[in-house]
Amino acid sequence: MNVDDNEVQKFNKISYSWWDPEGPFKPLHMLNPVRTNFIKNSVDLDNKSLIDVGCGGGLLCESLVSSDNNVTGIDMSKDAIEIAKTHQVLNNLNINYQNISLENLIIESNKKYDVLTCLELVEHVPDPEKLIHDCVKITKNNADLFFSTLNRNLVSYLVSIIGAEYVFNILPKGTHDYKTFIKPSEFCGLLRKKSLEVKSIKGISYNIFNKKFYESNNPNINYIIHCKKNND
Repeated sequence: MNVDDNEVQKFNKISYSWWDPEGPFKPLHMLNPVRTNFIKNSVDLDNKSLIDVGCGGGLLCESLVSSDNNVTGIDMSKDAIEIAKTHQVLNNLNINYQNISLENLIIESNKKYDVLTCLELVEHVPDPEKLIHDCVKITKNNADLFFSTLNRNLVSYLVSIIGAEYVFNILPKGTHDYKTFIKPSEFCGLLRKKSLEVKSIKGISYNIFNKKFYESNNPNINYIIHCKKNND
């Protein structure tokens, strides 16, 4: 499977903190509103089936689910899925969480989805191109797919690893491996190779004054991509 067991165990160990906005997942809590707005501004989610690949504790799933759509979240971290299931009950939500790999879901289910999100995962798997291939495989024709990851450059290294993990300690040390970061041009090349049309790419920047992330035209560090599947 296209799964790094060390990465799974890394997130299992801190899964209890998924919904603590000041805990190890604080950056994801801060990023989530920006990512959610980008997705909702890019596609109408009403009457759509949506799958979040690498859903973790359910931050994005809970932001996108409504009474008018159907949301599935999958993750290889059993602990994270248990947290996600518990949290949705507390909030009276209806999300289909599964502790399963994307490859196994494709084998076990014939269902395909209108919208797919795969955020902050590509840098944690052994084979990013295989991940994109499977994301395409599990979506319907004309589906909307969203990916986000980290750019590979000196600024991104200094901010995302040195700053976040070692200076300000807002991420656990070892969360990211610089060699797994992907330049937007490389990522878009992989997407087009899988017959995906890149519709939009935006950077996610940080305002040091109000301490909030915001959508920008600068993809130097984090970036998010909306693409369209044109054919099977």
